[in-house]
Amino acid sequence: DLPTSSKMVVDQMGELAIDPKKAAKNARKAEKEARKAKAAEAANRAVIVVNDYTKEQFGDLPMVQSGFRSQRQWVSASKLDTPSVGQHVWIRARLEAVRATGKRCFALLRQTPYSVQAIAAEDDQTPRDMIKYIGKVPVESIVDVFGQIMLADPPVTSASQSLIEIQIMKFFVVSASTPVLTMQIADAKRPVADDVDDENAQSDGMATVGRTIRLDNRWLDLRASANHAIFRVQSAVGTYFREYFLQRDFIEVHTPKLISAASEGGADVFKLDYFGNPAFLAQSPQLYKQMCMNGDLHGVFEIGPVFRSERSFTHRHMCEFTGLDFEQEIKEHYHEVLETLGSLFKHVFDSLHAKNGADLDLICTQYPFERLVYPDEPLVLHFSDAIRMLREDGDKEADEFVDISTPQEKRLGVLVKAKYNTDFYIVDRYPMSARPFYTMPCADDPRFSNSYDVFLRGEEITSGAQRIHDHQLLVERALANVPAIPIDTIQSYTDSFKSGSPPHGGAGIGLERVAMLFCGLKNIRLASLFPRDPNRCTP
Repeated sequence: DLPTSSKMVVDQMGELAIDPKKAAKNARKAEKEARKAKAAEAANRAVIVVNDYTKEQFGDLPMVQSGFRSQRQWVSASKLDTPSVGQHVWIRARLEAVRATGKRCFALLRQTPYSVQAIAAEDDQTPRDMIKYIGKVPVESIVDVFGQIMLADPPVTSASQSLIEIQIMKFFVVSASTPVLTMQIADAKRPVADDVDDENAQSDGMATVGRTIRLDNRWLDLRASANHAIFRVQSAVGTYFREYFLQRDFIEVHTPKLISAASEGGADVFKLDYFGNPAFLAQSPQLYKQMCMNGDLHGVFEIGPVFRSERSFTHRHMCEFTGLDFEQEIKEHYHEVLETLGSLFKHVFDSLHAKNGADLDLICTQYPFERLVYPDEPLVLHFSDAIRMLREDGDKEADEFVDISTPQEKRLGVLVKAKYNTDFYIVDRYPMSARPFYTMPCADDPRFSNSYDVFLRGEEITSGAQRIHDHQLLVERALANVPAIPIDTIQSYTDSFKSGSPPHGGAGIGLERVAMLFCGLKNIRLASLFPRDPNRCTP
């Protein structure tokens, strides 16, 4: 019998076989050694300086210092397909992979998220020295390639433009990468659970990269197609938000982020020295949006940074994020704002599905998720109805006068999806005790407020309300706040209500949360370009 400590196991045929764990470890070790060898080879490559790209075939170009402009016409990898066959093109791309075998060389060129294979073969026009040169260029270098588009036979499965390839005629290095990268792009592209730690990151015997290393090297992490696509989606959310309000004659505003007082009465603010006086980073543009209403701007929106000095280490909180805010006049009822919210999000979601399908597909390859389910008209639940659903589900802690917790939010999302088949819904009429001092109380029951939260996949993405537009009531609420808000710290704000204020309301939306939850991501840091949390202020 084999000792229990043996690294050998017996397979089904009775033969000795290597333990799968050890085999995976050996595979990772071999992969690491191969990378080291490749890096050493690249580090020793000869630098061939190009003096005239029109006459020379390969080498390192001089630094681009904007000394001249050529007449070259550049092509995007996304445009290359079978109709391009026969054309001669210039393309600038990253060298994702390179392999030289005897008289041939294969190079995978990437313009994230697109890629195309380029090949060179030794002949009368392509000297062996050129093959050797290309084979030693470090991966992730920026290169210029000139060549002829050919049909790929067989198709190149490793490239997005799989039906064609480029026959290399000229190959120049524009900016060489370091031979040893702190993180391999191939590793960053592999599916990985969000909570993988950096010491034990592995998947199916292949190396994966934990979140800390990814964020420390974000510029490399972004080169992975799925991560690239996340920020195309995030950009699109902001674009569709702006598009929606511009079509309705709202004015885009830019409110101060340096303020003289903790405007909302909270302690979760970053304090600064402002030429010898205390100042703070704005928690939201709320008070300024309301002053815009009092200045007769009628409807405003803003896309800008929001700062929260909160020691939150959750999957959805950050110390700095991007706020999508709006404020509008109300004619008769604050549900006019709910109607705006419903049509706004439908516009954003519909546009993402219609225009960003390729990005969503790319994200799904690395971070699988189910497409969002939402109705034409949003489901609106009263807070008391949400509490009743939780109680009927067995939650004895649910209280109609206490804000719901994060676990309760998630459970409510499950219950709503099961009952109403929607991932998107609004909870209305929150208890007054759970809302800021400037929130309008309900006319029929002052224990509740004309306020609402919007949820996506069981998590809050938006908070809003009708605001108090009466000066006396506003001052009373500020003084009754716990802790009380000294009126002199918000004097300009309260004074703006003395000369008449139109009824108004609005909402604040977290851009990163919308992107995270729409794409079914498990951590907001994946949807934040360079996230800031209590443990991270770099890069």
